[in-house]
Amino acid sequence: MEHIYLDHAATTPLDPAVFEVMKPYLLDEYGNASSVHQMGRRARVAMEEARTRVADCLGAESSEIVFTSGGTEADNLALKGVLGAVPTGENPEARLVTSTAEHKAVVEPARRMSEQGRPVTLLSPDAQGAVTPDQVEDAIDDDTLLVSLMHTNNEIGVRTDISGVAAVCDEHDVRLHCDAVQAAGLQPLDVDDLGVDLLSLSGHKFYGPKGSGVLYVRNGVDLGPLVEGGSQERDRRGGTQNVAGAIGLAEALERAAAEADERAAQLSRLQRRLVEGLDDTVPGPYVLNTPLDEAPVAPHVVNVAFPPDGDEPLDGEMLILNLDMQGVLVSAGSACTSGALEPSHVLTALGLDRPTASAAVRFSLGAETTEKDIDNALDALRATLQRMR
Repeated sequence: MEHIYLDHAATTPLDPAVFEVMKPYLLDEYGNASSVHQMGRRARVAMEEARTRVADCLGAESSEIVFTSGGTEADNLALKGVLGAVPTGENPEARLVTSTAEHKAVVEPARRMSEQGRPVTLLSPDAQGAVTPDQVEDAIDDDTLLVSLMHTNNEIGVRTDISGVAAVCDEHDVRLHCDAVQAAGLQPLDVDDLGVDLLSLSGHKFYGPKGSGVLYVRNGVDLGPLVEGGSQERDRRGGTQNVAGAIGLAEALERAAAEADERAAQLSRLQRRLVEGLDDTVPGPYVLNTPLDEAPVAPHVVNVAFPPDGDEPLDGEMLILNLDMQGVLVSAGSACTSGALEPSHVLTALGLDRPTASAAVRFSLGAETTEKDIDNALDALRATLQRMR
């Protein structure tokens, strides 16, 4: 059975051209980049070339690039590395400011820090789902050490004014971390233009390999290690380095950056076709959680929820499974919370009631998505809702 894959915000297919540049380092050049023999030295050279390529894509220095296993580890390293670098007793009140609509890779470390006594301020997003620079300005106090806000929300696609937030943070001498996992490959990400001190990426979101990620760390930022046990990555991330993964990420990021404008324009047209088709498709009420005409949004995400039509709420899990049976592959939101019975924390942060937030679908488009895919997905959604309602 052919399928229509509309879950690119969860993961993208590995670009065959990216796999080709990885293959030698998976099969023949398998040396450990920490080894001093010739195979190890070749691996190290390849690793550092990949680091430079990533840095060039971000307008950074190669010394500022830390390779990780993905976006989740990069986010954890940013939060725990910055706040953990504060010597015990020097500033026990060092504060983290973030929001209730962040990815779980930020929300959960923040929750754990709070439980352990670290002061954490959680900001509520505005009606469109973003945190504003004014909110950050009001939240920062003398003890604030780090602000962490995502560039593009992974569930609803809303973009935060990161440059505006960065200006506020700079004025108060506060570090800014940005999870840009859903932005990479769809627009330029120059760290100086954004004004960020730390920035997270994940290779498999832009047609690179799973298990590859990056944390950009501006020179001068004190960052303690998250993974200890080796001196790799300038003592910031111990463990044998994933040479093939780093090379694949670098190749994918270069390709994505080169194609970003064209791809974003294509995805925007498909996104508009999907949103405009909902009125003719959905029997009964629905809530569009991606505010296409009200705020800056990413071109690849459309999130729609279905409130109860009468007294009976819609079963969101069954909706997704029924779409799957018709060959339309979508998700309820973040892939990191799939299988959870709880409604999306992002949608509840926006004020959606529990039954509506529990019946949400995220369509996320990609390079291979066509107009026919959109139309067929809308037809499948109509048929599914008619049966379920």
